[in-house]
Amino acid sequence: MRKHVAIIGTLDTKGPEIAYLRDRLQALGLETTVIDSGILGEPLDIVPDYDHGEVAKYAGTTIEAVQNAGSRGKAVAQMKPALQNLVLDLYRRDKLHAIVSMGGAEGAVMGAGAMMGLPTGVPKVVVSPIASGKHYFDPFVGTRDIMTVHSIVDILGLNPIACTIFDNVAGAIAGMLEHGHELPEADGSEQFVAITMLGNTTTSIMATKERLAEHGYESVIFHANGVGGPAMEELAEAGQFVGVIDFTTDEVYDPMVGGIHDGGPDRLKRVGRAGVPQVVVPGCIDFAVFATGTVPEPLQGRPVYDHNPEYTLVRTSREEMLQLGDIFAERLNEAKAKVVIAVPTEGLSIPATPDGPFWDQEADAAFLARLREGLRDDIEVHTYERHVNSPEFGVDVAELFLQMMAGL
Repeated sequence: MRKHVAIIGTLDTKGPEIAYLRDRLQALGLETTVIDSGILGEPLDIVPDYDHGEVAKYAGTTIEAVQNAGSRGKAVAQMKPALQNLVLDLYRRDKLHAIVSMGGAEGAVMGAGAMMGLPTGVPKVVVSPIASGKHYFDPFVGTRDIMTVHSIVDILGLNPIACTIFDNVAGAIAGMLEHGHELPEADGSEQFVAITMLGNTTTSIMATKERLAEHGYESVIFHANGVGGPAMEELAEAGQFVGVIDFTTDEVYDPMVGGIHDGGPDRLKRVGRAGVPQVVVPGCIDFAVFATGTVPEPLQGRPVYDHNPEYTLVRTSREEMLQLGDIFAERLNEAKAKVVIAVPTEGLSIPATPDGPFWDQEADAAFLARLREGLRDDIEVHTYERHVNSPEFGVDVAELFLQMMAGL
């Protein structure tokens, strides 16, 4: 069976470029489905398989209503769910095996948004001049395996630079379809454990991983940078893991002060709601992360740590540690499966040592006390006179996880 590639683009401005990519994909033996995400005008030099009027119907509206939304932003916001619904419909009918979108700002965001509902492993590519690293990638990637290609030139014209990029994108998609595969559903034959990690907890987690492996568990590590934690939670909901060690939970604190490791309002809720057993560690909740030179005025004057030339860490205050105790308790109390908490009392991050800038045992103790006050009686809290990034603590956490799983 020939593989189908969906191509999304605003055909009123990118018609010739989308047609070129379509033809390149077809020349490689692939079927194509061209979807028009343009809102205002009609397609240029191309006939789509789904015109923008048909697309709008997938959100229960009309293209005329979208065109009269009142602003460009509102129109895009209405078109995104329509594209998402159409793409999912094609996938469920086995009419989509890969997807690519080319566009500027709005076009790329709409195309990427349509991809975010597809499973891990389905080839997804966004081509855009604003996928340059100078912008945040969340609108293009979210928590999915979306590949972004910087088009270098704007997508307007078939010049040698653009055609080189487009040819390589077509080749990449063909290669992924030939040699790649979707993420298989967990069948219970292997015991995968999700673990969240940052550089501040790597040494400890390496020891956790090794000890778990001795008992037949394979660790899947997620970088807790505001995307890794939510991605882990999504995959836990999908049944990929027999258990979770949420070791690095800094993504709960950053949204309180505008840090970039923002895990969203459901962080710490979803694993428990899904009925997946978990060990939770308050690793790295004693700091928020900011791009160097962007620490907000209200936080200036606090202890800071230069993690690297790109990022500055800012210490959590005692009052915020108390708030975090409440948040952890409230969210973990929703869990439908076993939850055990492990708290190291000799520092929650690398700078939290007696001679380091984040050493504040009073604030850390306040978190622990407030957490205990708010937790359900059946949620155990274990404390260890360890530093969060010590190999010994990593082994302690692994042993706690093993004991929890043995008791289920």
